[in-house]
Amino acid sequence: MGRLRWLTAGESHGRSLAVTIEGVPAGLPLGADELAVDLARRQRGYGRGARQAIEHDRAEIVSGVRHGLTLGSPILLLVANRDWDNWTDVMQVEGLDDDRAAGLAAAAADGNKRATPVTRVRPGHADLAGALKYGFNDVRNVLERASARETAARVAAGGVARAILGALGVDVWSFTAEVGGVAVDPARATRSRAEADDSPLRCPDPEAEAAMIARIDEARANGDTVGGVFEVVGHGLPIGVGSYVHWDRRLDAALAAAVMSINIVKGVEFGLGFEQTRRFGSAVHDIIEGRGEGGRWIHRSNNAGGLTGGVTNGEPIVVRGAVKPISTLARPLPSADLMTGEAVEKAHYERSDISVVPAAGVVAEAMVMLTVADFVLDKFGGDSMDETRDNLERYKERIGRAGKRPTVAAGAGNADGEGVGSGGDD
Repeated sequence: MGRLRWLTAGESHGRSLAVTIEGVPAGLPLGADELAVDLARRQRGYGRGARQAIEHDRAEIVSGVRHGLTLGSPILLLVANRDWDNWTDVMQVEGLDDDRAAGLAAAAADGNKRATPVTRVRPGHADLAGALKYGFNDVRNVLERASARETAARVAAGGVARAILGALGVDVWSFTAEVGGVAVDPARATRSRAEADDSPLRCPDPEAEAAMIARIDEARANGDTVGGVFEVVGHGLPIGVGSYVHWDRRLDAALAAAVMSINIVKGVEFGLGFEQTRRFGSAVHDIIEGRGEGGRWIHRSNNAGGLTGGVTNGEPIVVRGAVKPISTLARPLPSADLMTGEAVEKAHYERSDISVVPAAGVVAEAMVMLTVADFVLDKFGGDSMDETRDNLERYKERIGRAGKRPTVAAGAGNADGEGVGSGGDD
């Protein structure tokens, strides 16, 4: 693959986050206001921490766009960290002169947590493994990049992917499906998409959401954290995106990797997912009704989550991610010191959330959209959005038509015309 490429940069308390995106066709309408929508959605949700009150994320479009339209050249987005103002000496890029080094040492001696090197590694974080891998004696060098703050840059990039897919008739959204063991009941999921998105946990089931909030409050009261499950749904993809011919061309494999790359996700499933292992095949596989109106192939169910053999089958894509409880606890767990190797009563505490399932769903939307856009552009892409749109429409017309019946080729095996299907003995 590789039609759409992107990379993020930046640290949690550095000056800014950045993402560069290459492969976006020319002629796509794109503005900062559109990107701001998902960035705001990522910051909301019951159970979020104090950092969200500090940051008001907005992506500045630095390059790749002129007069509101993409140019086909790389796009650079910057998301400023407002909290940088409180970390300028601790996180400055340039080397410390003697005065500043002495100032930080004095601040640390006075108990300033920002200035104090982090050595009490936190269970559940990348602290220990990262520090040993890169040879650091201050875990801040790890946690600044391993922080979920980096996902703001992913969501900004996802906004570009949303614009690409939206122009091609593809729509992706998510909702909170479970928190702390309380799951949505489809029979009670009465909220519209807009209503769910505006609710405290971005949940379509009001009754379940109330119980979820109670679980978050319980965790907060105990100095604990709580996880859950988000669900991402994608509509509008035609049959045939992805491939079964090689492992790295399978769209389901790429989506699984993309969602699994989110800091807090520990499991991914499609459609029925693990529930399929508890049923007989007759109750799992989606019966194909046939070709319907407009040439669309219809399935009786969507247990496969819109993907069969690594290829879209025309049904909505359904991806779920299992979100572990936040690793940083207000009542820190016991741990060990990086330098001495000895046990400590409490791990380092860094400002944290109680639950981030709604926000994780928004990040997952971004990862799904970036992955799907890559595959879509690989199959239908052109230098401009008009060309890409034309390629897609011609393909949809072709697969919507009745095909020719297969015939047995005579072959060129011999002068008598015998070949495949000739009826001869082996």
